[in-house]
Amino acid sequence: MIKLSLQEKLHNEIPMTKLMGLKINEYNAKELITSAPLEINVNDKGTAFGGSLNSIVTISGWSMCQLIAYELGYEKSAIMIYKNSSEFKAPVHSRIMCHVQKPSEEKIDTLKRKLQNKHSGSLTVYAQIIEKGKVCVEFEGIYIIKVKP
Repeated sequence: MIKLSLQEKLHNEIPMTKLMGLKINEYNAKELITSAPLEINVNDKGTAFGGSLNSIVTISGWSMCQLIAYELGYEKSAIMIYKNSSEFKAPVHSRIMCHVQKPSEEKIDTLKRKLQNKHSGSLTVYAQIIEKGKVCVEFEGIYIIKVKP
């Protein structure tokens, strides 16, 4: 799944992502990078709204799981957030840049076995919103991936 088709999927199936201006910037062997404009996601203090930040890290984590499921051959899968935590360390004053760490090959292999054997598995994803080299938000999310028939 290329980044443009993922962005289209997000905007079509999760309409608020389009309203937030969420963009898929890059996907490589190490990470997924997403972004959104501050102007649409601003609060009364002129910084990024906490609800937007939380939504962006959660959706970006979901997107990483979607890409991995696709790479494993499970284009038809249902992905849901099961549990998450976010820590807001500093305000964001400019374009929101979210970096989602790709899980290790070992964790992806474990997920693949579970999907093959049980048609369901989980994946823990880590993300950060970074501004000018400073971590502003840290996120950890556990996602459930179920294979659709």
